[in-house]
Amino acid sequence: MTQTALNDSLEFLRSKITAAPTLAVVLGSGLGDFGNQVQRPTIVSTSEIPNYPASTVQGHAGRIIFGTIEDGSRKSQQLIVFQGRVHLYESNDVQKVVHPIRVAAGLGAKSLIVTNAAGGINRLYDPGTLMFIQDYINLTGENPLIGNESINTILHKRTTPAMEPALLEKAKTVALKNGIKTKEGIYCWTKGPTYETAAEIRMMATLGADAVGMSTVPEIMAAHQSGMSVLGISCITNMATGISDTKLSHAEVTETANRVKTDFTTLVREIIFSMT
Repeated sequence: MTQTALNDSLEFLRSKITAAPTLAVVLGSGLGDFGNQVQRPTIVSTSEIPNYPASTVQGHAGRIIFGTIEDGSRKSQQLIVFQGRVHLYESNDVQKVVHPIRVAAGLGAKSLIVTNAAGGINRLYDPGTLMFIQDYINLTGENPLIGNESINTILHKRTTPAMEPALLEKAKTVALKNGIKTKEGIYCWTKGPTYETAAEIRMMATLGADAVGMSTVPEIMAAHQSGMSVLGISCITNMATGISDTKLSHAEVTETANRVKTDFTTLVREIIFSMT
């Protein structure tokens, strides 16, 4: 996506909102119900936005919601919530994948909570586990920063953590306070669209991956490039190939995400309040 395309998207969205967002939330497969928490929302269909990439996957609504979350005297900061994302396998263009993140940064967002549905590699993580992402492994060979920033800046950012340690510690405290069991682990990004083979999963386990999915990592990279603080949360919706005898299906992903949506919603909601 070119700078002109980004500017067109930004100009359209600025005409729809009265307050600039300071926090962005990306909702993964089956996790879109969190968007219902946003009060006095301004809802924009991504199909209306000039040069905005279309999401084609079930469980990704293709909507952007602007607003806040309120609870009595508690009020969150201004939010931009993405109900759904674009995966690399949908377009084979990593710049389209990160276009929403660049939109969020261009509108003023300083922090990002990025979520996904993931396959479990760590045998101690049952379906329904909420995992804070400590770090990631990129097995795609793709990088959205290519051609987007000076090499000296990129090399510097490679030495700094993409995930904000202070934000992760705050999120862990929130989970404990609300009695929500969570794990921490390494997320592995693959291109898709097919699920991984059992042999590939064994390789990823050897590399230290706890979960695998087809998103999130390029969004983290783009957010980090933009100077945003990042927190990542994976919902383990199924065990990866070879870990269990269950045949993988997208229906299982959305079913598990629906089962844990109350804990997920509470966790993200309370993390947002803790950031104000």
